[in-house]
Amino acid sequence: MKRALFLLVWVALLSAARMVQSLPYDYSSSSECLPEPLEPHYSGGIIRNADFSAGLQGWSGFGYGIVSEGVSAEGNRFAVARNRTRPYQSVSQKVYLQNDTHYTLSAWLQVSDGSADVRAVVKTNGDFIHAGGVDARSGCWSILKGGLTAAASGPAELYFESNATVDIWVDNVSLQPFSKEEWSAHHEASIKKARKKMVRLRARDSAGNPVPGAQMRIEHVRNGFPLGSAMSKEILTNPAYQRWFTSRFTVTTFENEMKWYSTEWVQGREDYSVPDAMLRFAKNHGIAVRGHNIFWDDPSTQMPWVKALSGEQLRRATARRIKSVMSRYARQVIAWDVVNENLHFNFFEGKFGWEASAAFYRRAHQMDGSALLSMNEFNTLEQPGDLSVVPGKYLGKLWQIKDFPGNGNAARMAIGLEGHFDVPNIPYIRAALDTMSKANVPIWLTEIDVKPGPNQAAHLEQVLREVYAHPAVHGIILWTARHPYGCYVMCLTDNNFKNLPTGDVVDKLIWEWKTHSNVGVADADGYYEAELFHGDYKVTVSHPAANSTVVQSLSVDKESDNEYTIHV
Repeated sequence: MKRALFLLVWVALLSAARMVQSLPYDYSSSSECLPEPLEPHYSGGIIRNADFSAGLQGWSGFGYGIVSEGVSAEGNRFAVARNRTRPYQSVSQKVYLQNDTHYTLSAWLQVSDGSADVRAVVKTNGDFIHAGGVDARSGCWSILKGGLTAAASGPAELYFESNATVDIWVDNVSLQPFSKEEWSAHHEASIKKARKKMVRLRARDSAGNPVPGAQMRIEHVRNGFPLGSAMSKEILTNPAYQRWFTSRFTVTTFENEMKWYSTEWVQGREDYSVPDAMLRFAKNHGIAVRGHNIFWDDPSTQMPWVKALSGEQLRRATARRIKSVMSRYARQVIAWDVVNENLHFNFFEGKFGWEASAAFYRRAHQMDGSALLSMNEFNTLEQPGDLSVVPGKYLGKLWQIKDFPGNGNAARMAIGLEGHFDVPNIPYIRAALDTMSKANVPIWLTEIDVKPGPNQAAHLEQVLREVYAHPAVHGIILWTARHPYGCYVMCLTDNNFKNLPTGDVVDKLIWEWKTHSNVGVADADGYYEAELFHGDYKVTVSHPAANSTVVQSLSVDKESDNEYTIHV
């Protein structure tokens, strides 16, 4: 009897485990500050009393903080960390983390006065892990969406911290575990939906009748998802570099050659010969180019003569610069990084005022209305602890630019996320992209590399799989331009253009994200169905009796038709 009961319990546990493994990922987030918080993701996951409906049960004060219960006018209950004098004094809950498991985190936060940066932290036995951050405000609720990967099993404590001494309000918290297998299943489901399409081909004869038994061959000619690498001027004189690059990539960024300090190091002496030649090379090989960059807000990147200019002199110099580079390359690049890294730095804002970036974007749109205009920043995906560039801060700057007179919906804004990683926080990357996607503009990963180390190639693969699978991502650029001395941080090849382990990762994924030769026979109604990655195809159809063959080009993307007729 006991054995039978044990078996029944074991079967029930297995069934429950299978149900958990089938749990889909919730991509929802919000970029708005709401009057009331939304329901907790996954009903709170492993968080007890996630919505505070049972008061403060399961919650406590962290760092000798004082915690009380708050109630909104609508009756919504939440926790308040009040009378704070230390950054870490807040609301907390103890949890148990499982080794090698991804956790996605979300919480709704508000502060008692003004606005304040609030960070989610998970304290483990040996570390304090930053899991995400948000610019919380008074009077409305903002979502903090983030995550972490547990390096070991054991007890942990989730809490919230802020350098501001305001009260922190917390509600509808969720911490949901996913196994690595579940996480990969999310990738597969998203790729199937965002990067592939089921296509039906129908063979008909000259009279319009279906041709059953027609032989169908579908060959993938070019991938529809833009995947590329930065290139250096060395490619112009190195045939091995040229062969290696052009056989893999469909988009590029010039590493330094289009930047202001490369084209006008000495005031008034412009030289575009190198970027001109690089652009010709890219065009000749069907490689799209991102324009990088018009201005860079980092003071350390300004030429000495620029730093020496008075305010009015600098205004004239910047007007000449944007007109010079954009009139030369307008409608020849697919995007412009108009003001590089203007959240971390503010050289031009310091000279012209807060609207400097917005005015540059307005002028860029006037000069090239066909190109995407990107904000390009680092650490929005790489470092959850860098509160200057958390998703909410980035989107706030983006909207400030869009709201500037003359910009609005006409300016084709885009999000550029550099992606210079050390050890990537994979759940945080996904969560940050979820929030960034609420801007409803294209998101590009513009400068991906990974710090050298024994796990560099593995980390690169994790990052590439994560961002490729996210439905909001429109393209990927690796920051791997090759020089005789090496690369900025990460190379894909040695000096002889033989792949390093990182290069092998890129080649493996290019192969994996491609439809391989698809051969079949039309059914009785002349139909042949195939699931294809987005891209360009060559379709060959042979009539089984008439001894005729037709070759036709086919482009597959999210907007293309699902059914095509081929006359043979």
